[in-house]
Amino acid sequence: MKLTIKSVITVSTLAITLLAPALLSAGRASAEPLKGTKADYIGAGVSAGVTNGGSATGGDAATFGGNIQGRLTTEKAPVSVRGAVLFSDETSAIMPIVTYDVPVAKNTNVYVGGGYSFVEKQGKPTPLGNKNAPVVTVGAESQLGQNLVIYGDTKWGVNAYKNSPADAVSFQAGAGFKF
Repeated sequence: MKLTIKSVITVSTLAITLLAPALLSAGRASAEPLKGTKADYIGAGVSAGVTNGGSATGGDAATFGGNIQGRLTTEKAPVSVRGAVLFSDETSAIMPIVTYDVPVAKNTNVYVGGGYSFVEKQGKPTPLGNKNAPVVTVGAESQLGQNLVIYGDTKWGVNAYKNSPADAVSFQAGAGFKF
C-alpha cells in the first residue's frame, strides 16, 4: 500500500478535526449521558475525488460526482450499517460499510468504519478510484429538526486504481431524510 503524504495529511487532519470535540469533552462531568443521533436515513449530495492514480492510460483522474448514502442503526450497540453509492458521469462505486458511532453533541455523531467499494465498470473513474478496493471512512452527521440529517465524510480507498498502487481519497457532503 503506497500512501502519498498529501493523502495521509488530509485524512489525519480530518480525523483530528472530527474527533477533537469528543476527546476534549471527555473530562466534563454530566448528569445525563451524551446522546448523539440514532436516526436511520437516506440522503444525497456531492462527492469530490481529490487523488488520481498517476497512470498515463487514463481513467484515474480526480473526479467530481455525487453520492447517495444511507444509515441503519443498531438498537443496543453504537454500530451502524451504512451504504454509499459514489457516482460520476461514467460509472459508480457501491459500498457496504460498518461504522462505530460516537456521540459528540445533542443529535450529533462522529463515526469511523470500513467496508468495500465495488466499481460497476472497472477502469472508469468514480470519486473513489476506478477498481474494487477496501474502504476506510471517517465522518460526522447531525440531525436537524424532526426529519433532516446532514452528513459529511471522507472515504479512503486502499489501492483503488487499476495499474497503479495509489490510494484514493474523496470527500462527501449531503442531506438526508430520517425514516
